Amino acid sequence: MTSGGSLTRTAFTLLPWQLVVRGAEAAMPILVATWFGRSEGTDVYYFGWALFSFAGSLVTGAFQDSAVIPVLTEVRARAPATLPAVRGSLLAHTLLVAGGAAASVGGVAALWFAARYHGAARDLALWMIAPLSLQLVATTVKAFFASLLNAERRYALAPAAGAGGALVALLTMGALRRRLSVLAIAAGGLAGEATAAGFLGVAALLAGIAVRPSLARPEPVRRIAALVALEVGGGTVTRLNPILDQAMAGLTGLAGAGTILRWSGDVASVPTSLLQSSLLHALLTRLSEDFVAGDLARLRTAVRRALASVLAILGAASAAMWCARAPILRLLFAHGSMDPAGVERIARVLPYHLLGVAPFGALLVLSRAHVALQNSGIMLSMGALNAALNALLDVSLLPLLGLEGLALSTSCTHALVAAVFFLRLEQRLRATAAATRGPGLSA
Repeated sequence: MTSGGSLTRTAFTLLPWQLVVRGAEAAMPILVATWFGRSEGTDVYYFGWALFSFAGSLVTGAFQDSAVIPVLTEVRARAPATLPAVRGSLLAHTLLVAGGAAASVGGVAALWFAARYHGAARDLALWMIAPLSLQLVATTVKAFFASLLNAERRYALAPAAGAGGALVALLTMGALRRRLSVLAIAAGGLAGEATAAGFLGVAALLAGIAVRPSLARPEPVRRIAALVALEVGGGTVTRLNPILDQAMAGLTGLAGAGTILRWSGDVASVPTSLLQSSLLHALLTRLSEDFVAGDLARLRTAVRRALASVLAILGAASAAMWCARAPILRLLFAHGSMDPAGVERIARVLPYHLLGVAPFGALLVLSRAHVALQNSGIMLSMGALNAALNALLDVSLLPLLGLEGLALSTSCTHALVAAVFFLRLEQRLRATAAATRGPGLSA
């Protein structure tokens, strides 16, 4: 079983890979700002991205730190001979669902874009459908193989694939930007995700992780489907937030408001993204192992230590970024077609996003604790709470603070949802301890 010390070592081992991945991802908005500035075309792309990300949550969310990990951990411990069949059933159904979702969302997107945009903006939006649809499938396959590798504690392969994919995305975007303009961003995303998915598939094969594709549905697969449906439902509702935020940003009357809001959020999310990918994947596997072993006291201790570490690290990172935001943003964005007024506005919005960085990190830790307990039943109600709070705060704060109010709404939502997650986790642990008479848990 992974000890606390080895969990920390794992996080530090993965950190260099994550620096490469996040560095390449951070370069994306910088290059977009340099090459394309802020325009109706960039707003079209980011709205399309938000729409397809929302749709993609229906399938990709099934593997991103989901019930797949605890159930596969349980199967490995109790019925290892059945693992290849379970993995193969998951793969076959994943391909069917991802392909169907891409086709369906592509059709809906075509109708929406045709009605929403006009002239050159409509042509751009319609051309984006194919690469965004294919990217949805590639991202799902990537997430599938990443979850298999993480369940086997091969954590470094997913960030390595992410690093290579991100670099391919940037190179593709740069090579095609003059010919395709903003459409090159979508083409780059597709190339990067396809590269990462192919790398992980080969890595799993070479690592001896047997997969026997089949449309059979053994009990673990049915259980995963039931748990994941609840997680995806909650995640899908939550993913309405970026779409609503982008729509509300358009009400400010500021040119490129949606683009500014997105870039501010991207910059603020860098510390959380690094921590999430270097620590939280390993944490979910560790907590899943503790739960399968029945060691709830150890699980609770791991959660509390993770919370303390995450809050301290992200709090310090947010404070540092707050103090240095002006030179950082000038360094990142004050190039090419990006105007100084746009950079200044990002600097005004960023502090409001930074307020939510540490609470969001706590939210991520607590949600994974619930997943490890196979307590996915709460995810739909938590997703509804998240979306409702964000909508209420958007409507309340936009008239008072403008674009900054939308960023503050996101931060406040993270804090409130994290608090509710914590209270419900304590309730679940007490109930589980009472039912199983687990050690070390008092009311």
